[in-house]
Amino acid sequence: MQPKFNKFPAIQVNHREGTLIAGWENILARIQDEIKSCSKKKVVVVVECYQGVLHEDIIGSLINKLNPDHTFYASDSFLAEEVIQAITHEYVTDDRVFGYMTSLNMTDLFDRAQLERHQKKIQQISEGLVVVYGHGAALFVSDPDILVYADMARWEIQQRMRSNKVSNIGLSNKDEHAELKYKRGFFVDWRLCDRLKKEIFGSVDYFMDTNDRERPKMVSGNAFREGLEKAVKRPFSVVPFFDEGPWGGQWLKEVCDLDRSADNYAWCFNCVPEENSVLLGFGNQVFETPAINLVFFQPEALLGKKVRALFGDEFPIRFDYLDTMDGGNLSLQVHPLTSYIREKFGMHYTQDESYYLMDVKPGGKVFLGLKENINPQDMMGELLHSESNGEWFDAGKYVESWPAKKHDHMLIPAGTIHCSGKNSVVLEISATPYIFTFKLWDWGRMGLDGRPRPTHVQHGINNIQWDRDKKWTEKNLINKTETLMEADGWTEEKTGLHELEFIETRRHWFTKKVTHNTNGGVNVLTLVEGDAIVVESPEGAFPPFTVNYAETFIVPAVVGQYTIRPARESAGESYATIKAFVRTHE
Repeated sequence: MQPKFNKFPAIQVNHREGTLIAGWENILARIQDEIKSCSKKKVVVVVECYQGVLHEDIIGSLINKLNPDHTFYASDSFLAEEVIQAITHEYVTDDRVFGYMTSLNMTDLFDRAQLERHQKKIQQISEGLVVVYGHGAALFVSDPDILVYADMARWEIQQRMRSNKVSNIGLSNKDEHAELKYKRGFFVDWRLCDRLKKEIFGSVDYFMDTNDRERPKMVSGNAFREGLEKAVKRPFSVVPFFDEGPWGGQWLKEVCDLDRSADNYAWCFNCVPEENSVLLGFGNQVFETPAINLVFFQPEALLGKKVRALFGDEFPIRFDYLDTMDGGNLSLQVHPLTSYIREKFGMHYTQDESYYLMDVKPGGKVFLGLKENINPQDMMGELLHSESNGEWFDAGKYVESWPAKKHDHMLIPAGTIHCSGKNSVVLEISATPYIFTFKLWDWGRMGLDGRPRPTHVQHGINNIQWDRDKKWTEKNLINKTETLMEADGWTEEKTGLHELEFIETRRHWFTKKVTHNTNGGVNVLTLVEGDAIVVESPEGAFPPFTVNYAETFIVPAVVGQYTIRPARESAGESYATIKAFVRTHE
């Protein structure tokens, strides 16, 4: 059967043709028309941009072709590179992977005296076209005539980092290793850009989608803001992205209809709004925007009042696939305790998680918890020795392994040592701080870049909960399934997560329509059994939404009641969804 997995799900928010402008020439023509319509002696155009945009494209295809009388580049007012390196070092750190969430703002990267001189110079210009461009360009003019925001998805930024196309803000580091550019982006650049974006969002006249450098797209600020408002009133899916890895498998290729010639696919990020994008449909075209924009600018409708009160404008639930089918074991790892991640990295919650088994070959297993009566000092010593000398660590000597089968659900509160074994596919349901994984042992293999993959044994040792042995794990973490309700054609089960975690999950088995309710909080669901389902509103509040096997979708809090039914009549065929939400009322 041909896979039906939708790799490019779109949210149709506007059926009017002409709302979206595509291509450099058309974007240029629209902005030129806007300039003419200002009917002023002096017109100021500001083009603000996210980290990762290709400056040469925007300058060559837009800024220069506007033929401005005066051009100001924000980068001319940046502090010297060595000064930027110095003031950001405490956030970037010397670690290969981890940093600390910055408290800086975009203004902190500027030479204040130089910024003020340029601000004053712009004010003193009496006529002509003035264009200000770059990261922080919006800081130069308080009330521009036209404000354009060039945005892009973080997954595309990562591709550009890997191919040495972009530098971090204020630096000339295109050729630096991609993992270091990503780390600086994660802990510094993206935080600066997000804070500035939130400040100016309501004033932006045009938003640009710059993910496709050959064919950028643009919509008016009003159309974009209206699109976000409409998007969060219905179920939707983010655009999944896939990546290979040293332990990657072959399952995603078949189920998601991916490039069969690729060596493997290790990950499918199918609900990580921090890095995924969404496609907004305008007429017969789509506009790609970072999914986090929905969280920033429609937080209450999307998350619900209580969840927003707990997490602010962060999306707290993360779904992704880890494919080791015909691949290898994941790295042996542990996640930080909440107190530790707060103190060391500036995060206020941690990555509690679980593994939901989508598929397993005979003999598949999950490493979870410690064996009985081990000596922690011996284990710590061997881990540290392995990290420093590269010698083999005998994981089976210390870590318990459990046979796994399809639809098992294994819970992994922070501090629990764990690792998915080869020949399985897990749907990882977790809290969002996904970068904070302390690898203890990686089975002696190299990363895709040919370098040893980084481990963080001391961080891991500081967080391992040594009392989580086989007995504790079996009692608390393995298939803690409880039937909550049964009716004609459906059964609802509670499958987790552990009481130490803030995410709750429900599995529904069904052959007929099932009624769900967001209960005022965001829901995230995946179809884990059956070919396709239809999500509907009992009141017709949104169009029917079709979901295929293995697809993940988000139901915003404002939706309230919704139903799920099989997409086709089937004699006794069983379907199943797994649903996650934040515990706020239990």
